[in-house]
Amino acid sequence: MRRLTICILGLILLTSSCGQVGQPKKQPEKEMPAPLIDAKTFFKNPNKSSLRISPDGNYFSYKADYKGMMNIFVLKTTDTIGIRVTNDTLRSIGSYFWKSDRIVYPQDIGGDENFQMFSVKADGSDLKELTPFPGIHTNVIDALKEIPGKEKELIVGINKRIRECDDPYLLNIETGELKLLYENKENYDTWVTDNTGVIRLASKPDGLNISWSYRSTEKETLSSLVTISSNDQFTIGSFDKDNKNIYVLTNIGRDKVTLVEYDPSAKKDVKELYSNKDYDLGSIIFDRKKKTLVSVSWTGEKPERYFFNKEWEEIYKGLDQKFDGYTTNIYGYDDARTKAIVGIYNDRMPGRSYVYDFNTKEIKEATNPASWIIEKQMSHTKPIAYTARDGLVIHGYLTLPIGIEPNNLPVVVHPHGGPWSRDEWGYDPEVQFLANRGYAVLQMNFRGGTGYGKKFYEAGFKQWGKKMQDDITDGVEWLKNEGVADSKRIAIYGGSYGGNAVLFGITLTPDLYAAGVADVAASNMFTFIKNLAPEWGPYIKQFYEMVGDPNDPKDSIMLAEISPLFHVDKIKAPLFISCGANDPRVNRIQSDQMVSALKKRGVYVEYMVKDNEGHGFNNQNNRFDYYGAVENFLDKHVKNKR
Repeated sequence: MRRLTICILGLILLTSSCGQVGQPKKQPEKEMPAPLIDAKTFFKNPNKSSLRISPDGNYFSYKADYKGMMNIFVLKTTDTIGIRVTNDTLRSIGSYFWKSDRIVYPQDIGGDENFQMFSVKADGSDLKELTPFPGIHTNVIDALKEIPGKEKELIVGINKRIRECDDPYLLNIETGELKLLYENKENYDTWVTDNTGVIRLASKPDGLNISWSYRSTEKETLSSLVTISSNDQFTIGSFDKDNKNIYVLTNIGRDKVTLVEYDPSAKKDVKELYSNKDYDLGSIIFDRKKKTLVSVSWTGEKPERYFFNKEWEEIYKGLDQKFDGYTTNIYGYDDARTKAIVGIYNDRMPGRSYVYDFNTKEIKEATNPASWIIEKQMSHTKPIAYTARDGLVIHGYLTLPIGIEPNNLPVVVHPHGGPWSRDEWGYDPEVQFLANRGYAVLQMNFRGGTGYGKKFYEAGFKQWGKKMQDDITDGVEWLKNEGVADSKRIAIYGGSYGGNAVLFGITLTPDLYAAGVADVAASNMFTFIKNLAPEWGPYIKQFYEMVGDPNDPKDSIMLAEISPLFHVDKIKAPLFISCGANDPRVNRIQSDQMVSALKKRGVYVEYMVKDNEGHGFNNQNNRFDYYGAVENFLDKHVKNKR
C-alpha cells in the first residue's frame, strides 16, 4: 500500500517540517556521481535468484549460472551449499515451481517459444521430459497446488492435436502420463478451474468478440455464459470459497477495470468489491487452502494493493514496516505455512530474498542475487506526467544520472514494447546502465497501453506511428522544455513495439533524434502482419481492428504510411538494428530488409543477429555482446556528438 514517509535522509518530500519548532529543516545529503560501472555488471546472470521453498519445507531452490546459462539448484534448509539439478547449456531456464518433491519447469530451444515441460527430483535424479513433442508448445493451466489428491498432477494445455488451439490434459509429473480432459473441438483457448481443480469455464475468440462458456459440475457440458467485446475485459481470478460465484476483473460498462463478484448461474454481477478511480486493477490473490480472497493489486505510479483478509494484511503491513522504501512480495511458502519466501526491490535495487517465519514474524536474509549492484550508485527513477498535444495526460518515468545537474544532458528515449502493456516503477538494468553512462532516460506510457482505463487503451487503436508516436515526441519536447535534454544529443531506443517506435521516430521526426537503436522491430507492416497471422490465429481480426487490416484499402494506405521500410529516404540518423534468428513474432526478414535498404541509401547502420535467440536476447554472452555494442554506438553518435 502507498505510504507517506517523512524525514528520510536523502529524500525531499512536500510535507510539513519535521523535528522541533524553530529548527531549520535538515537538508538531504548531496549524492556523488557514480563511478563508471562495467556493462557486464548490469547484465550478467544473477546468483541465487528466484528463491523458492519446497512444499514439505525441507528444501530451498534457486537459479544460478552454469556455463553461462541459468540453471536450477537445490539445497536442504539445514545446509549452506546447493546442488545443481538441471544441466541446460543451450538456453537459460526461466520460470519454475515446486510440485510435491519435484521441480517442474518449461523450456524452449533457441527461442522459438515451443515450450516443453520437464520435472526433476530434489536431488537432481530422474529428470523427465514430460511433453517431448518437437514444434509443439505446452503451457500450465493449473498447477493444482494445495488440492488434496493432486500432489503429482498438473493441468496443461498442449496443441499437438491441432496447432491452432490447446487441449487440456492432466499430466503426471513423475511418469509423464497424459489424460485428455476435454477434446477441444470448439477451439477454446482459455480454461478456468475451480478450487478442486475441475475445469468450469472456457473462452474463445469470436471475430471481434470473446465468448465465455460455463458448467456447474464436471459432468455437465460447457454452455454459453457471456459474450463480450474484445475491447472489454472479463478476467476470472478464481472461484469463491463455495465454488459457486467467481471473482472477475472487468470493465464492462465501466472505464476502469474493477473487481466484482459474479454469479455464473444467474449470469450477472452480485456486487462490486473494489475499484480505483485512476487505474485499472491488475490481479487478485486467492488463498486456496484457507478459501479466502486475500487482495487485489494494481500499478499506479508504484505498485499498490488492497486487502480483504486481515490476517494477510497484518503480515504485509509488518513486512512493509520492516522494509520501508521497498516493495515487498511473498513468493511462496511451505504447505504447513511455517516459512515463506519474501522478495523486496525498489528502483535502485533489483531484489533480495528473505525467509519469513509465520509464527515468530522473524525474517532472515537468504539471497542477494545481484550483490555486485551497489544501491547508492544507482539512479532514482521518478514518476512524471506531461500533456500531449491533444490534451491527453501521459504518465511515465524519468531516470537521471545521480550527482549530475539535470541540465543539457544526453538523453535516451525508451518507449516500451507490447504495445498493450505499460512501464512500471522498479529496477531496470537497461535504464540503470544508460543512466550510469550519463544519459537521462525517459520512459512514457503512451496511449494504447494498459492500466489507465478503456478510453486510454482504445485511443491507441490504429495509431501505430501516429498519435502513439506523437505521445513519444511530445515527451521529448517536454524534456527539452524542462531544460534536461540537449536537443542535439537525443537517442531513441526500444525493443519489439519499442523498436517499431524507434523506426517510426527516425522517419516521422528525422531531425529530433541523433541516433536510434531498434531491437526485434517490424519495418514492413504488410509482411509483419502476414507472418503474424498464423500465431494470432482466431485473434487476427482483433489485431486488424487495433492496428490495421492489410486487406482493407483504407487501412492499406495507412499501413504503407507507417511502414518505415517505405520511408528510408527520410532517415538521417544512424541506426543500430538487432534481432534473433528464431524470433516467431517479428521475423528476421523485417530486420534484414531494413538494413539492406539503409545501406543502399548510404545511411550508417550497424547490424547484430544472434542465431540462437528469439524475441530478445536471453543468453548471457549475447547480452554482453549486445550491450557492449550499443554502448559504443551511443557513445559515438549521441553522447560525444558536438
